[in-house]
Formats: sequence, structure tokens, C-alpha cells
Amino acid sequence: MSIDPAKRLLELGITLPTPANPVAAYVATQRAGDLLFISGQLPRQDDKMLYTGLLGRDVSMQDATACARLCAIHLLAQVQAAVGLNAIKQCVKLTGFVACTPDFVQQPVVMNGASQLLLDVLGEKGRHARSSIGVASLPGNAPVEVEAIFLVS
Repeated sequence: MSIDPAKRLLELGITLPTPANPVAAYVATQRAGDLLFISGQLPRQDDKMLYTGLLGRDVSMQDATACARLCAIHLLAQVQAAVGLNAIKQCVKLTGFVACTPDFVQQPVVMNGASQLLLDVLGEKGRHARSSIGVASLPGNAPVEVEAIFLVS
């Protein structure tokens, strides 16, 4: 039985935000055949960053995980705008960037916030390969940025 993403969002109390427009010379989404590439999404809520700073210094694990979850919500908003949520056949890959101090090593734990949200909304179609990368800084002093590749119809 296939999960209806819109119904699952409603059950989870999630309203997709208006997709963010690119702020430089790139596009938010790019389709290549059956693959939909989503540019990195930041944890913005009500036009401001949910939290800012580095993991291991300024941002707690709980807050960073919430940021990753919000990034995944923004990924779904971009998919909805580009092709519609029902077009998703599979989330193929997530790449997460975690702004952190050099000694911080829990990037995969942070990224579970995004991964779990996709599983909650898409079921098995949300299961994906993933990379979690620690970086020195991100745009807007965001603690997390997440990009994705979806297989779509």
C-alpha cells in the first residue's frame, strides 16, 4: 500500500512552506530525466534562520536535528512546486552539511532529523543513501544545509 504524502503531512501537522527562491546564480530544482535534483535547503522559518552557529559550540544536538528536519520539509516543498509530491518514486540521496567545530563528529546523528522526516512522510519511498559532511561555515550562519536527489515520474 502506497503512502499519500499530503495525507501524511496533514497527520503529522506539517504545512509545507513556500519554496525558497535561489539567492544567487543557480536554480532551486533541476530535472534530468527521472531525477530531480534539489539545491541545498537551509533551516529557515518565517524568513529567518531557526538557529545559527556551529555545532560543538553554539548549537545543541537537539536544535541541529530540528534544523535538519526543517531542511527536509523545505526539500519536500521544492518537490511539490516542481513536480508534485505524488510524483516521488524514491528519495535517492541526501547530502547534509553540518557547520561545526573541528572536533565535532556527530554529523550523522544531526542528519537523522532529515532522514526520519522523509521516512515519516514518504514511508519506504523516503529511504535513501546519505552523506553527512562537517564544514567550517554555511550561508547565513546556518548550522545545517541539506540537498537531495529524488527519482520522480
